[in-house]
Amino acid sequence: MLRSYAERGIIFFTTRHQSVDQDALSQLTPHGVLRVGINLGNFLLVSGRDPFGSPQGVAPDLAREIAVCLDAPLEYVLFSSPRELADAAESSVWDICLIGAEPTRAQSILFTSAYVEIDATYLVPSGSRLRSIEEVDQSGVRIAVAAGSAYDLWLTRHIQHAELIRTDTLDASYACFVEQKLEVLAGLKPRLLSDAKELPGARVLDGRFTAIQQAIGTPRCNEAGAAFLCAFVEEAKVSGLIARLIKRHDVRGLSIAPSSTTHKP
Repeated sequence: MLRSYAERGIIFFTTRHQSVDQDALSQLTPHGVLRVGINLGNFLLVSGRDPFGSPQGVAPDLAREIAVCLDAPLEYVLFSSPRELADAAESSVWDICLIGAEPTRAQSILFTSAYVEIDATYLVPSGSRLRSIEEVDQSGVRIAVAAGSAYDLWLTRHIQHAELIRTDTLDASYACFVEQKLEVLAGLKPRLLSDAKELPGARVLDGRFTAIQQAIGTPRCNEAGAAFLCAFVEEAKVSGLIARLIKRHDVRGLSIAPSSTTHKP
């Protein structure tokens, strides 16, 4: 069943917390509060902070909905990059996280199916001979990429001939691409489209080399908690909650992920 919840002038719809399995509740709130790992580096899902310093955006609002379902207080645990968030999976500083689901991260995190997808592609400078994504992976091509991002992990597994030039942050990868005159900048398509406007003649290559699967995760020991989160994500997609959050924050570049009712943690 569903119930309505009003906060800051917006109506959300969540599952009654009374139906939550007690094993899931104890796994997700072992300290009596839901501690949520948030990646501040994803500008599509975290759009800013409120006057009290709490993050704002699709991901923080979705976390708030989970806390309502669990009837638990909410605490945000903030990270400047997805790599830092994922690396903290075994340090017990967060109970759930909102981050791109990726095989490397899945070694320590149980993920739900994706709730949104974000295309990842390439930006090339003016005069580049590269015309398609398929042409990028060749000797002599240097790709600037933010280390530890979901698309960096994908490129690490798939790039065979080009060279990956890693930087600590998203902004640093752009600066590296420009200052070192690299052949390619890898990133999320919405950000690259914005970057292209600052570089006369630069082009974002058509298509995508992967779609980042933004999901909800919990440490691998929390199997009951993961099952609850999987059900929550499917309901959030089907009920229209994800669509309402995207509309509320006026985000461009997010696609609601397909329903996956058979997904298992």
